[in-house]
Amino acid sequence: QVQLVESGGGSVQAGGSLRLSCAASGGGLSRFAMGWFRQAPGQERVFVAGISNSGDLTNYEDSVKGRFTVSRDDAQSTVYLQMNSLKPEDTALYYCAADRTGWGTGRWTSDFDYWGQGTQVTVSS
Repeated sequence: QVQLVESGGGSVQAGGSLRLSCAASGGGLSRFAMGWFRQAPGQERVFVAGISNSGDLTNYEDSVKGRFTVSRDDAQSTVYLQMNSLKPEDTALYYCAADRTGWGTGRWTSDFDYWGQGTQVTVSS
Protein backbone atom coordinates (compact mmCIF):
# COMPACT_ATOMS: atom_id res chain seq x y z
CA GLN A 1 0.00 0.00 0.00
CA VAL A 2 1.44 3.35 -1.05
CA GLN A 3 0.50 6.58 0.68
CA LEU A 4 0.91 9.80 -1.26
CA VAL A 5 1.01 13.31 0.16
CA GLU A 6 1.11 16.39 -2.06
CA SER A 7 2.54 19.75 -1.06
CA GLY A 8 3.71 22.98 -2.62
CA GLY A 9 0.43 24.43 -3.73
CA GLY A 10 -0.49 28.04 -3.13
CA SER A 11 -1.59 31.30 -4.68
CA VAL A 12 0.45 32.95 -7.41
CA GLN A 13 -0.03 35.60 -10.03
CA ALA A 14 -0.23 34.75 -13.72
CA GLY A 15 3.21 34.18 -15.15
CA GLY A 16 4.55 32.86 -11.86
CA SER A 17 5.87 29.45 -10.89
CA LEU A 18 5.22 26.75 -8.34
CA ARG A 19 6.77 23.38 -7.69
CA LEU A 20 4.51 20.66 -6.39
CA SER A 21 5.90 17.69 -4.50
CA CYS A 22 4.40 14.29 -3.94
CA ALA A 23 5.97 12.32 -1.11
CA ALA A 24 5.40 8.58 -1.08
CA SER A 25 5.55 6.18 1.82
CA GLY A 26 4.70 2.53 2.24
CA GLY A 27 7.51 1.29 0.07
CA GLY A 28 8.74 0.93 -3.45
CA LEU A 29 8.05 4.19 -5.23
CA SER A 30 10.56 3.15 -7.89
CA ARG A 31 8.17 0.43 -9.06
CA PHE A 32 5.41 2.82 -9.91
CA ALA A 33 4.73 5.13 -12.78
CA MET A 34 3.47 8.41 -11.40
CA GLY A 35 0.98 10.93 -12.64
CA TRP A 36 -0.34 14.37 -11.86
CA PHE A 37 -4.00 15.24 -12.34
CA ARG A 38 -6.02 18.34 -11.62
CA GLN A 39 -9.64 19.08 -10.88
CA ALA A 40 -11.27 22.48 -11.12
CA PRO A 41 -14.57 23.16 -9.31
CA GLY A 42 -17.46 21.50 -11.08
CA GLN A 43 -15.19 19.71 -13.54
CA GLU A 44 -13.80 16.23 -13.93
CA ARG A 45 -10.35 15.23 -12.75
CA VAL A 46 -8.05 15.37 -15.76
CA PHE A 47 -4.55 14.25 -16.60
CA VAL A 48 -1.71 16.78 -16.48
CA ALA A 49 1.57 14.86 -16.65
CA GLY A 50 3.02 11.41 -16.16
CA ILE A 51 6.39 9.72 -15.76
CA SER A 52 7.40 6.09 -16.07
CA ASN A 53 8.99 4.14 -13.24
CA SER A 54 12.42 4.51 -14.87
CA GLY A 55 11.94 8.21 -15.50
CA ASP A 56 12.74 7.73 -19.17
CA LEU A 57 9.23 8.37 -20.43
CA THR A 58 7.20 11.46 -19.70
CA ASN A 59 3.97 12.69 -21.20
CA TYR A 60 1.93 15.84 -20.85
CA GLU A 61 -1.49 17.20 -21.53
CA ASP A 62 -1.26 19.57 -24.48
CA SER A 63 -2.09 22.76 -22.60
CA VAL A 64 0.86 22.35 -20.21
CA LYS A 65 3.53 21.22 -22.66
CA GLY A 66 6.52 23.51 -22.50
CA ARG A 67 5.37 25.01 -19.20
CA PHE A 68 5.22 22.05 -16.79
CA THR A 69 7.90 19.45 -16.09
CA VAL A 70 7.42 16.21 -14.20
CA SER A 71 10.39 14.55 -12.52
CA ARG A 72 11.13 12.02 -9.83
CA ASP A 73 13.74 11.35 -7.16
CA ASP A 74 13.29 7.78 -6.02
CA ALA A 75 16.01 8.12 -3.40
CA GLN A 76 13.79 10.74 -1.77
CA SER A 77 10.58 8.88 -2.67
CA THR A 78 9.29 12.09 -4.18
CA VAL A 79 7.80 13.13 -7.48
CA TYR A 80 7.73 16.75 -8.60
CA LEU A 81 5.72 18.93 -10.91
CA GLN A 82 7.49 22.15 -11.84
CA MET A 83 4.92 24.62 -13.13
CA ASN A 84 6.09 27.74 -14.95
CA SER A 85 4.26 30.50 -16.81
CA LEU A 86 1.14 29.76 -14.82
CA LYS A 87 -2.22 30.89 -16.16
CA PRO A 88 -5.55 31.46 -14.39
CA GLU A 89 -6.91 28.39 -16.16
CA ASP A 90 -4.33 26.29 -14.29
CA THR A 91 -6.27 26.94 -11.09
CA ALA A 92 -7.35 23.60 -9.65
CA LEU A 93 -6.80 21.02 -6.97
CA TYR A 94 -3.75 19.01 -8.04
CA TYR A 95 -3.42 15.31 -7.25
CA CYS A 96 -0.59 12.87 -7.63
CA ALA A 97 -1.24 9.22 -8.36
CA ALA A 98 0.68 5.95 -8.63
CA ASP A 99 0.30 3.34 -11.35
CA ARG A 100 1.43 -0.20 -10.55
CA THR A 101 2.20 -1.07 -14.17
CA GLY A 102 5.13 1.35 -14.19
CA TRP A 103 4.67 2.12 -17.87
CA GLY A 104 4.07 5.85 -17.61
CA THR A 105 1.56 5.94 -20.44
CA GLY A 106 -1.58 6.18 -18.35
CA ARG A 107 -3.74 9.26 -18.87
CA TRP A 108 -7.01 8.19 -17.28
CA THR A 109 -7.90 8.12 -13.61
CA SER A 110 -8.67 4.40 -13.98
CA ASP A 111 -5.05 3.77 -14.97
CA PHE A 112 -3.87 4.71 -11.48
CA ASP A 113 -4.12 2.72 -8.28
CA TYR A 114 -3.22 5.10 -5.45
CA TRP A 115 -4.05 8.76 -4.92
CA GLY A 116 -3.07 11.61 -2.67
CA GLN A 117 -5.46 14.09 -1.12
CA GLY A 118 -4.53 17.00 -3.35
CA THR A 119 -2.97 20.44 -3.06
CA GLN A 120 -4.67 23.64 -4.19
CA VAL A 121 -3.15 25.86 -6.86
CA THR A 122 -4.73 29.26 -7.45
CA VAL A 123 -3.49 31.56 -10.22
CA SER A 124 -4.77 35.12 -10.31
CA SER A 125 -4.75 37.38 -13.34
